[in-house]
Amino acid sequence: MKKLLLASACVFALAAPASAADLAARPYTKAPVAVASVYNWTGFYLGIVGGGAWQDASDIKMKGGFVGGTAGYNWQTGNVVFGIEADGAWADVSDTITGATTVPGFGVVTASLKSKTEAMGTVRGRIGYAVNQVLFYGTGGYAWVDNKITVSALGLSASDSKWHSGWTVGAGVEAFFAPQWSVKGEYLYRNLDGETYFSGALATNKLEYHTVQVGVNYHFGGPVVAKY
Repeated sequence: MKKLLLASACVFALAAPASAADLAARPYTKAPVAVASVYNWTGFYLGIVGGGAWQDASDIKMKGGFVGGTAGYNWQTGNVVFGIEADGAWADVSDTITGATTVPGFGVVTASLKSKTEAMGTVRGRIGYAVNQVLFYGTGGYAWVDNKITVSALGLSASDSKWHSGWTVGAGVEAFFAPQWSVKGEYLYRNLDGETYFSGALATNKLEYHTVQVGVNYHFGGPVVAKY
């Protein structure tokens, strides 16, 4: 009986490894691939913009702020981004000079002249280099302002408004901070032609503005794509 039990135990011990070898191997599961977000700048966008403007003129030094809206479209090829953008803003950029002047019948009186830009805007091309969600760009194109001059003397005032046209050039940086939202900051130099006011009685020099502005844009169409 003891010999029979010992023989059975030996057979079981020899069979166990063979049975284990016959078991199916545990299936291999591949680790999930990480998904990286890649920003594509192509598409239409709308936004708001605001900032400050000032002059370096020697006679009248206009300065102040502005706020308005922006619309544009981008095309991206590789890392290069081309675009066109237009903006328009309400402005309060002004300066007043006071001095003595001769008025027939009244002699020398104190008079003031106030120049105020009440609106401004641009239509510009943009070209830049995108580093994923950050875009560095240069820009230039057409610029305009709506300017009003008011002359006051002897308790009386007269005003006249003119549209000044010219050109602008500058640079900026824009970055996505959410899937369809970006923030930008840019500097523009604006050079506007002079105009004549009060039926030719007063002629102005060129208006030259330095402007620093920031904006927030909403991009339509979902500019984010997944990359594996």
